[in-house]
Amino acid sequence: MRANAFTALTILSGLCLSAAHPTNDLNTRQAAACFVIGNVALPAEVADSVTAIQNNVICSKTATTISNVPDVTSGSSTFSAVDFSQSSQTPLQFALSQFATSDPLASTNLQAFQDNLNTYLATEAGIRSVGGSLAIKVPKFFLQMQVSRIQTAQGNPPAAAGQQVDHLRDKVTKNAAGEDQALLDQVIALATVLQ
Repeated sequence: MRANAFTALTILSGLCLSAAHPTNDLNTRQAAACFVIGNVALPAEVADSVTAIQNNVICSKTATTISNVPDVTSGSSTFSAVDFSQSSQTPLQFALSQFATSDPLASTNLQAFQDNLNTYLATEAGIRSVGGSLAIKVPKFFLQMQVSRIQTAQGNPPAAAGQQVDHLRDKVTKNAAGEDQALLDQVIALATVLQ
């Protein structure tokens, strides 16, 4: 009888421990996204973006891009069509030329920019999940800044501090610190144009 009680106690202890300390290598948000191919834990901010975009992103069954992440499509944008790593330009040069807004700013197609951003967010998450190079952060932050600028110009500025133009400008310039000062100055100038 004591052996059965001991066995039951051991099983219950194990259940309590596993409930307190889940053993999944990936959290559920990470596991559900087709573009998260590795098992390196994602930073909270990246995991949150995965949750936000995963239903809007489709993964190719055959084509891959950086770090063997599947090529991803969101709306009208496919990552391989706007892949900075295939350009001879630096990441910031590429971002400035590829993701230029309209004049006036408010007339820019916000959805097209959001689709491009979704492909960058998805690809970054995939790269991070395998511990790959994070050069993608420069064009990704630039795209986030552009989306924020467009939203602001269209009368719908983001409420979250981390999505506001000035914060994202600083993210771009910090991550692109090794790039030409003239390019960084362009980013700083763009951040002041909000209409």
